[in-house]
Amino acid sequence: MYTGKTMFAQAMDFLPWTTFNRIVDRYEGDQRVRTLTCAEQYRAMAFAQLTYRESLRDIETCLSAQASKLYHMGFRHPVRRSTLADANESRDWRIYADFAWVLIRQARELYATEDLGVELDNAVYALDSTTIDLCLSVFPWALFRTTKAAVKMHTLLDLRGSIPSFIHISDGKLHDVNVLDMLIPEPGAFYIMDRAYLDFERLYTFHQAGSFFVTRAKSNLSARRVDSAPTDRTLMA
Repeated sequence: MYTGKTMFAQAMDFLPWTTFNRIVDRYEGDQRVRTLTCAEQYRAMAFAQLTYRESLRDIETCLSAQASKLYHMGFRHPVRRSTLADANESRDWRIYADFAWVLIRQARELYATEDLGVELDNAVYALDSTTIDLCLSVFPWALFRTTKAAVKMHTLLDLRGSIPSFIHISDGKLHDVNVLDMLIPEPGAFYIMDRAYLDFERLYTFHQAGSFFVTRAKSNLSARRVDSAPTDRTLMA
């Protein structure tokens, strides 16, 4: 019988834990923590994500079923849902946000030379948002409509590797176009977005930075063609 590391433990070994510990120290995340460190909290939530757990009780039950392997998975003690709930509520979110950017930076380097399927060496990003519905009685702070709560996640996706390079979570009422004010345009990069982001004053900022944008036109758009270049439409078939 194979008695080596579990697949979860092997996956966790790829993470830069030294960097994670430095981030934890920066925000004093493990001060007065006795049973569930920030690293263990991260492992528990990573386990939940990788195994499609649906609740804290589900996480607790599944980890308890592997009690003999918990130590080798990086847990010093059994994970209780009440302890995990307290950690999720009270730990400094910046620990995990900063660590996420470290992982994103590493992942983007791995896909930097990936072929996009077109003759283009520039960075190409797709910008969009998604609305996440919530229960109004449980999340009254996320008021969206009279009887509905929601938050909106705005994501800028690097199409080389489909890796997010920018994420912003807002209330459900924030219009998508406002996110353009939060981005720092990358010179030479292409930004692909739908017509919800059609605001020429904001898009002109991208033009001034040397960036390019591709978007759909609204039905009431008043515009005229200034110039055009010949194309071979047979290559587009």
